[in-house]
Amino acid sequence: MHSHNHSNHNHHPSISLNSIFRFGIIINLTFVAVEFIMGFLYDSVGLLSDAGHNMSDVVSLVLAMLAFRLSKVHASKKYTYGYKKATVLVSLINAIILIVAVIFIVVESIEKIITPQPVNGVAVVWTAAIGVIINAATAWFFVRDKNKDLNIKGAYLHMVADALVSVGVVVSGIIIMATGWSLIDPVIGLVIAAVIVFSTWNLLRESLNLSIDGVPSGIVYENIRQIIMSNADVKDIHHLHIWALSTTQNALTAHIVLSDIDRMETVKADIRQLLRNAGIDHATLEFELDGIECENESD
Repeated sequence: MHSHNHSNHNHHPSISLNSIFRFGIIINLTFVAVEFIMGFLYDSVGLLSDAGHNMSDVVSLVLAMLAFRLSKVHASKKYTYGYKKATVLVSLINAIILIVAVIFIVVESIEKIITPQPVNGVAVVWTAAIGVIINAATAWFFVRDKNKDLNIKGAYLHMVADALVSVGVVVSGIIIMATGWSLIDPVIGLVIAAVIVFSTWNLLRESLNLSIDGVPSGIVYENIRQIIMSNADVKDIHHLHIWALSTTQNALTAHIVLSDIDRMETVKADIRQLLRNAGIDHATLEFELDGIECENESD
């Protein structure tokens, strides 16, 4: 899975994402109800785990849609950056939801392995096959924007992971129909859990990194320092901080030492353009004259 590059922040998700979110929420919520009923009726851990994960998808989509809308709210005197950070929080919550879903699947699968139960393969296949179509269709709608916003990527991964879950359930149902081996149902559940963990790990790691104001993925601290130092009038740089305002926008603050303070405005315009090209739109630059000690000694 490719890591998210925040340098793509200039391409904002289109407003049509609102409709995509609503569509995904409605069809997934409807399918969750059907799948839970079928899972209980036919005692299939595959269907129940699929339904549980589908429910986490509904929650994920609701949160992602909320964060998407909050990110458009203008800044206020209390929230001077607006609610942009909500997108980071939601991407972290979505990653955690996926991990909780994995724990549920593993526990249910182990219980079924210890105490095997007969499973109706035909019901499992047909129900899960519908899930493959629904989740794959929803994921497809997010493909265009998944690499532009970590929050959208989280929603996309939920859909892809759940489509894989449904495929696994279909496979287990076919095997049960052909061989009568019901134990394949929890075994497939464990395989599905491993796939979800693998696909979610980068999302969890990156969203956690952004939530504690780590340097965003795709931006290298030393590279940014070199970009600033490339200006001939820059003698030194300190107190350099880089973090994410949201899952699509990055910020920077820095103290820059100049050889000629009279060239400050020219240097500022040049550096800001270089930073924009590197994926940082929000730059706060403080200029100092060479030989003058910086008053702010701490980071």
